[in-house]
Amino acid sequence: MKEERPKTVKVNLRAVIELAFGGLLQSVFPATGGMGPSGLHSFLSYVRLLFVTAAQTKPTDLVPAVDALSTSCSSANALMNGIVALLYEKLARYNWVGFYMLQKDGDRDVLVLGPFKGAETPQTRIPLNQGICGAAASTGKTIVVDDVSSDPRYLSCSLETRSEIVVPVYVHGNVVGELDIDSHFAAAFDADDRSLCERAAAVLGRFLERHP
Repeated sequence: MKEERPKTVKVNLRAVIELAFGGLLQSVFPATGGMGPSGLHSFLSYVRLLFVTAAQTKPTDLVPAVDALSTSCSSANALMNGIVALLYEKLARYNWVGFYMLQKDGDRDVLVLGPFKGAETPQTRIPLNQGICGAAASTGKTIVVDDVSSDPRYLSCSLETRSEIVVPVYVHGNVVGELDIDSHFAAAFDADDRSLCERAAAVLGRFLERHP
């Protein structure tokens, strides 16, 4: 008798998620109005957070790893890539992590997108008089925004972004760029997050001073 092979069943992953977690999605993200692309993206960010919460890495736990990158990387670009990968992969609330570096555009300075992790962003060149990124670079101060929808300076990059932190990078006392992090969660950045991000920016700044 010829052995019958088990039938292959095709599964609609989105339908399964909708069926199993649709109620949770509506309770956590009621503004999405269902499991459209935006709703699914936000929900998966929430699931990612749930899976790592039990053994969540604290921001301050990453300080030694950030310091180690400064000695193991051979170039500024490699260091920036290492920092964004470390923060993005280890901290679930960091949904977009990237560096912007100052460059001349005619007679003005603009922030140009460098290495990043997360979704593609339309904000690849930012004048210093625009956005939270422009404000941080212009003032030379760290800016933490708990709710981007309430800050008129915010330049929309993603519908899912709820909060943001931007930290200037200094070289010999001058701002040369910044570390920018977005989260899909409101008020995602506390004092420990600020400490880690400022440490990462300082590590890059010292590297650039040693390797002009």
